[in-house]
Amino acid sequence: MPNGNQLHTEWDAAWLERHLPRTQNRDGDHRNPFQRDKARVLHSAAFRRLQAKTQVLGVGISDFYRTRLTHSLEAAQIGTGIAAQLLQKFPQETERLKLDSNLIETLCLAHDIGHPPFGHGGEIALHFMMQEYGGFEGNGQTFRIVTRLEPYTQHHGMNLCRRSILGLIKYPNFIDALTHHQSAARPASLRKVKAEHGLPPKGLYRCDEPLFNWLLEPLSDADKTTFMSVTESEDSHHKTRFKSFDCSIMELADDIAYGIHDLEDAIAMQMITHADFIAGVADPVKALALPWLSSEIHALSAKLFSAYQYERKNAIGALVNYFITAISIHHNEQFEHPLLAYNAHLPETYLRALSQFKRFVFDKVIRKPEVQLLEYKGQQIVMELFEAFASDPERLLPENTRVHWREADAEDNGQRVIADYISGMTDEFAARLYATMFIPKHGSGKEVLTP
Repeated sequence: MPNGNQLHTEWDAAWLERHLPRTQNRDGDHRNPFQRDKARVLHSAAFRRLQAKTQVLGVGISDFYRTRLTHSLEAAQIGTGIAAQLLQKFPQETERLKLDSNLIETLCLAHDIGHPPFGHGGEIALHFMMQEYGGFEGNGQTFRIVTRLEPYTQHHGMNLCRRSILGLIKYPNFIDALTHHQSAARPASLRKVKAEHGLPPKGLYRCDEPLFNWLLEPLSDADKTTFMSVTESEDSHHKTRFKSFDCSIMELADDIAYGIHDLEDAIAMQMITHADFIAGVADPVKALALPWLSSEIHALSAKLFSAYQYERKNAIGALVNYFITAISIHHNEQFEHPLLAYNAHLPETYLRALSQFKRFVFDKVIRKPEVQLLEYKGQQIVMELFEAFASDPERLLPENTRVHWREADAEDNGQRVIADYISGMTDEFAARLYATMFIPKHGSGKEVLTP
């Protein structure tokens, strides 16, 4: 890693700035900017709604498993654990980077607030309906919520400081630049929309480009260009290549929470068997010859499927700790700015092991027909709601959303306002509204409120 003389000492001031300068000073408030940002996330309506949004399994099937809210809380706990490890093991680098646990916790709490109802089914539905109007993607919507939509301020969303917003940018380019244009022909019926028809590239909305430009102002032109560079593909959407230091910690925390904690739900609900896990995870991980994990994975498997919940908890905790403690800091000489030049890094073999857990959850849980049926159902609900609202917004949208729709200009089109409205709904709200609109003798119309 480069020595201290190669790092800037005054680079961080611009990253504490907010788009709307802070004018209210409260006596006795000694919090730092990241503590304030965490409070803004925790007290936001967008964060509260995560309690009723699908994580892996549909909300309402059981009161045991995780929602987007509990997933975000677990990711935040893991993120602060990663930060503690890095502060201990890399004191010089973390001091130069001014790593702050409150910042990491804020990013992990906020990382999913842009995701729509019904998980990937809702995301596919909204992107399909928005394909001609800039697209839809959950991470792009998170950026939009914190910078524009959440009513902490009149026009600037939560008005988080620059560094907090940068940490939430997992994919620093725009959907239109990342879209693979040889997509499938648009089906004649919404019932025929397959997942691949509406699968979005991961990126930001072009209508939010001025906010993104403001965010990147402290960077050199060379760093901006590299940060936004993409890996092109001949047969799928293009992908961004880089993220900031804080974002890399958040993403690892998210991956660990998804791969390990979400596994617990599937085991508890008996959606997978011990034999499934041995074949899908334990044997492949053993073959990776990782220190400790490869020799202990079968013993951990027995604990995961034990009749005693405390043994399962012990195994889950051991796995989470294993991946957290393997994370280091990696330097990329392509960047000048330290916030981009450094990333939290999980060694390749460890990353392959974690990917084995994630792929197992995806293949054995998310791809199950009963889960896909619920996802498809949610997809249909979202598309039909969108189609209805878009057909006559002045008549059907609730009053406050109707005002935003009237004010929408060419850059921030009315369809985007409808997507904002629907994506903010919880699973239950969307399903209840659908029943009110389309099922005779159901509901009174009072359900059409701001979600």
